[in-house]
Amino acid sequence: MVTGLLIVLYVVGVWWCSTGLILLLGRRPRRSHAASVRAATGVMALATLLLRWSAGSTTVRGSCAGFAAAVLIWGWLEITFLLGALTGPRRSSCEPGCHGWRHLVHAIEAILYHELATIAAGLLVFALTWHAANPCGLWTFMILWGMRISAKLNLFLGVPNTGESMLPAHLRYLGAFFRRRALNMLYPLSVAAALLLSVLLIDAARSIPSWDFRAGELAVLASLAVLGLLEHLMLILPVPADAPWSAMRSAPVLRPKPESVL
Repeated sequence: MVTGLLIVLYVVGVWWCSTGLILLLGRRPRRSHAASVRAATGVMALATLLLRWSAGSTTVRGSCAGFAAAVLIWGWLEITFLLGALTGPRRSSCEPGCHGWRHLVHAIEAILYHELATIAAGLLVFALTWHAANPCGLWTFMILWGMRISAKLNLFLGVPNTGESMLPAHLRYLGAFFRRRALNMLYPLSVAAALLLSVLLIDAARSIPSWDFRAGELAVLASLAVLGLLEHLMLILPVPADAPWSAMRSAPVLRPKPESVL
């Protein structure tokens, strides 16, 4: 019981700190973004080594390390996106009246490079954990990927709380691809899938009588799935999407300079 609680606190802490750091980097001056991307790339390279080591470690510590490595790799994807290094060929919103398939194509163009980088990172994680004794890092990455795809689709189709305040000033044009509406048909399915995954993982973790690395792995993944469920619920709650990191909203948001590019 104590071990399980510590794992939950560990996952929540890593999630809160990593997301908060990414939001903070996005609010720093544009001239600092290139250095941030380089630093994140170095950390990502170290994370691949940690992921490789964790894949062969059949301990609870190995499961926690695999989770951390996957989060660091995912963090690189988020940083390169939010800081504008890997977004897409389209750097502007649609013209007035754009809708339907044309609007969807424009939305894809706005995030195309990021999505291709995510696929490449996913293949790297898969290669490093192929036939591994401890695949916690792989499953962590897959849950993060699945939850993010679901969130992006729901933002495009329409939700009450789009969370545009979390976008840095130089990416505000992406808000044109978010739709604010009461609900969309995909949202209940997304929440149901996240809830089902959470329940199944929690039940699987509780069914293991002794705390070995499998129980630790399941506890890590169950905690992550619950956080993904909470992030989806934030899409309909009448609170700022960045409420858990409200202190960072007080930092000044700088307008992008036309000449400031990575």
